[in-house]
Amino acid sequence: MTPNSTKPKEFKDDFWKAKDIKFSFGEIIEDDSPVSEDKETFVGPTLKPSATDLRSWDMKLLERYPPFYAPFCDMCCLCTYGKCDLTGKKGACGIDIEAQQGRFALLTCCIGAAAHSAHSRHLLEYLIHKVGPDHPVDFGNNIDIEAPIIRTLIGKAPRTLGDIREAMSYMEEENLHLLSACHTGQEGNHLDFESKALHAGLMDHIGMEIGDISQITALNLPKGDPDTSLIELGIGSIDRDKPVILCIGHNVAPGSGIVDYLEDNDLEDDVEICGICCAAIDITRYNNRAKVVGPISKQLKFLRSGVADVVVVDEQCIRSDVLEEAQKTGTALIATTDKMCLGLPDRTNDEVDSILADILNKQIEGALILDPEKVGEVATKLSLSLSKSRKSLKTLPDMDEIQEEASNCTQCEWCVRVCPNNLPIMDAVSSAGKGDFDVVESLYNNDICYTCGRCEQECPEDIKIMDLMSKVGENNLKNQKFNIRAGRGPIQDVEVRRVGAPIVLGDIPGVIAFVGCTNYPNGGEEVAKMAEEFLKRNYIVVTSGCGAMSIGEYKDEEGKTLYEKYSGEFDARGLVNVGSCVSNSHISGVAIKIANIFAKKPLEGNFEVIADYILNRVGACGVAWGPYSQKAAAIASGVNRWGIPVVLGPHGSKYRRLYLGRPDKEDVWNLNDMRTGKVIKGEPAPEHLLFAAENREEATVAIAKNCLRPTDTNKGRQIKLNHYIDLNKKYFGVIPEDVYKYVRTDKDIPITYKNDVKEILERNNWEPRELVMEPSILDFPEEE
Repeated sequence: MTPNSTKPKEFKDDFWKAKDIKFSFGEIIEDDSPVSEDKETFVGPTLKPSATDLRSWDMKLLERYPPFYAPFCDMCCLCTYGKCDLTGKKGACGIDIEAQQGRFALLTCCIGAAAHSAHSRHLLEYLIHKVGPDHPVDFGNNIDIEAPIIRTLIGKAPRTLGDIREAMSYMEEENLHLLSACHTGQEGNHLDFESKALHAGLMDHIGMEIGDISQITALNLPKGDPDTSLIELGIGSIDRDKPVILCIGHNVAPGSGIVDYLEDNDLEDDVEICGICCAAIDITRYNNRAKVVGPISKQLKFLRSGVADVVVVDEQCIRSDVLEEAQKTGTALIATTDKMCLGLPDRTNDEVDSILADILNKQIEGALILDPEKVGEVATKLSLSLSKSRKSLKTLPDMDEIQEEASNCTQCEWCVRVCPNNLPIMDAVSSAGKGDFDVVESLYNNDICYTCGRCEQECPEDIKIMDLMSKVGENNLKNQKFNIRAGRGPIQDVEVRRVGAPIVLGDIPGVIAFVGCTNYPNGGEEVAKMAEEFLKRNYIVVTSGCGAMSIGEYKDEEGKTLYEKYSGEFDARGLVNVGSCVSNSHISGVAIKIANIFAKKPLEGNFEVIADYILNRVGACGVAWGPYSQKAAAIASGVNRWGIPVVLGPHGSKYRRLYLGRPDKEDVWNLNDMRTGKVIKGEPAPEHLLFAAENREEATVAIAKNCLRPTDTNKGRQIKLNHYIDLNKKYFGVIPEDVYKYVRTDKDIPITYKNDVKEILERNNWEPRELVMEPSILDFPEEE
């Protein structure tokens, strides 16, 4: 048979009468692949799509949700023609302020996508080296759609680790083209820059999926198990009497090397391994005896505490001065990736004893070791050697010393001026100088101060304000112990089958995903309170990364965390921790799976149809309450391109661009009904694609509102409007005036608020609207 044949060629009857026919056989290869249930796979128009292949979809989104720019700077300083002032003028290259802001959005998303993609490339190649390219990608009997993003973009499912390389190469090529568009004298239109930024976000999502699928299958991490273990979380959970190894970053490989060495040498009970940021989550997915110190906001606090004997850093979200901070407390440091070498000598190929001797004798400040297995041995042996000699360094200066230093405060207010959240740092320091530590403690709790350290850098008296924060926290260690559910990875297909209809029809009012960093306006407790609000209201709450940790650092009146109160199932009132930053791919992935499993939409090469379905039918909303990194911008842009809105915290406006809908422009919201062939008057649902809320109350109302979808049944719309009205009334004391925009017929009106809503309808001359059967923003198909 030819390579593309589906059946043997049919020969004429007299073929077998031929004489002197010779047959030769080459090597016989046994195909042990599973037999496909489908005889033929539908392939859509956009296999391995380039930025321009999906440009028409982007322009439809951008017409509905035009970019709103908030420039930090009106200057362009990217080439030697500059600086160019773009206020009402063009730059020397011809670029204007609008295009420049679009270019900055693209550059931000390219950086974020590159971080996840490079992480995934490292991880993939390391794991292939570890277990082989033929290691199967198998997520068990409950998951058949194990790579929904790869399937949609590449057109096929990876069966082995080696197969994933095709998706990796595609994504790297696209990232290269996107970054090149940021060069001087390339793109010049802001909407095309935005289209490319959305494409960079999409590449970020396939990069994340590659990373998590690789580590799940090769390291045997949980494969969608809703009932994963509860993991100890918090600074107070760390046993300071043991040697302590702290991992910071996002790449699980060095941490898994440490865990393996501890297990192989029966040292699990003798050495404490813990982590900060996503490395912590992934290490606990690998071994549930590891502990999570906390999110990125715990980094400086824990480093200053001196508890860690050895710090192992890999990549992303690590303080650039981590080596300097480690040296202050005599902590050894090992760098493990090419992304963060810190000026350290490369000792990858040296003998372990030689590395240990040079670090212990202070011949070198630390070491760069690019072999995860060797990292495991060196880190463990270093911690065992250093722990006893560092015992006195594991405690900060006593309170008398701290008070004496704080008494030098001159109340110049520089600390308040440079604080990102304008916190009362000066009051805290001056009060501490008088022996009153209550204000400091209030800032420490729940990461209201996330210890960026800017106040300390600006203090003219050189007061060690971060030492003060850390010391006060030391006095309350017993209360800094929590529980977080280990990251489960993807959502099972069986769960999607169970909740697909209730989500699309509105009976489950929405899927809320709390992700992102800890750049919070008022501490991490706000994230937990928002999550709790929606859990109580039968929403599905999904979380990952630092957001998942912040949710775990909150206890109710009974002393329980939300992970202890709510199940990990993907169902109403479920609190689902998918894992680390790269696990965010499972959040967009479950929306794709709803379109595929519930609505029977084919995936392969069918991006626009899938994204259009998600936008109009899947009531999901992302929340990045503490956006900080370029990765967070890329994640949000990728979510947006799939048709999922995102609500940011107030610092999110510093990304310089939002996607805001215009509810007052009615024609923008019209929908094409693919079933009837008619254009139907629509509604601003979802209202915005990327929105920055000023406070928790505004965000909570916006989240509920952005779960409205055109396909809500009357019952589903009643449920969603009831939550929207109820939350608006709870936090702002009134029924929202714009509720009339979302009432299509009388049957949509929530019974609880029937009279009040009818008054609003009358005031706004409301008239019933036709319900759309199969809503779409895509063009009607051309008649053949």
